[in-house]
Amino acid sequence: MSSANSDSSGNSGAANGTGKPSRYESQKRRDWNTFRQYLRNHRPPLELSRCSGAHVLEFLRYLDQFGKTKVHAAGCPFFGHPQPPAPCPCPLKQAWGSLDALVGRLRAAFEENGGQPEANPFAVRAVRLYLREVRDSQAKARGIAYEKKKRKRPPQPQQGHSPQPPLAMLATPPAVAYARQAADLNLVNGAYTHHIHGHLMMPATDAGGDVVVADAHPGGMIPLSVLN
Repeated sequence: MSSANSDSSGNSGAANGTGKPSRYESQKRRDWNTFRQYLRNHRPPLELSRCSGAHVLEFLRYLDQFGKTKVHAAGCPFFGHPQPPAPCPCPLKQAWGSLDALVGRLRAAFEENGGQPEANPFAVRAVRLYLREVRDSQAKARGIAYEKKKRKRPPQPQQGHSPQPPLAMLATPPAVAYARQAADLNLVNGAYTHHIHGHLMMPATDAGGDVVVADAHPGGMIPLSVLN
């Protein structure tokens, strides 16, 4: 894998519609070139094909001298303080988030430049353990807790407690309404009373034996045949 291939890989497959590489692709190309320069300046110089996870760890520790994150030592009075009120002699290092993102970009760049996934030195277990150790140590030194967010489960109904019925079920049942209507049909002198247009009607017979309806209103008698 040559440097020419590394330069061309930064623009391949990630350029936007205007032909300009995205911010991620540009940063990935710069990181890849920085890592290749580190290998060339190594004593003795290292070939990329011989690069291992141990060399990646050396590169990550080398980058700490350019870090901007204050990481307090265990004996520092500000150890575990997220915002120390005064300066201290503790060194600056690369933040865990920056290293984690850097390893991700270099892992992708290695395979884009012809490296085999099974031989990717940025994906080995030693690198993952190192990033986890940096995350935990910086969290303790700066008083930052890295905890996984737990999914909230919906509340479960308590056993033995029956939910209250809906308001619609609390209304008067139909059977009660029918019973109330039947109660209005009272026997009056052996005959049923009827309510028509708000008037009390009482069945009776005239001299000829025809059934008529007597209205309690002074309106007089209405033959039943008229109502049918």
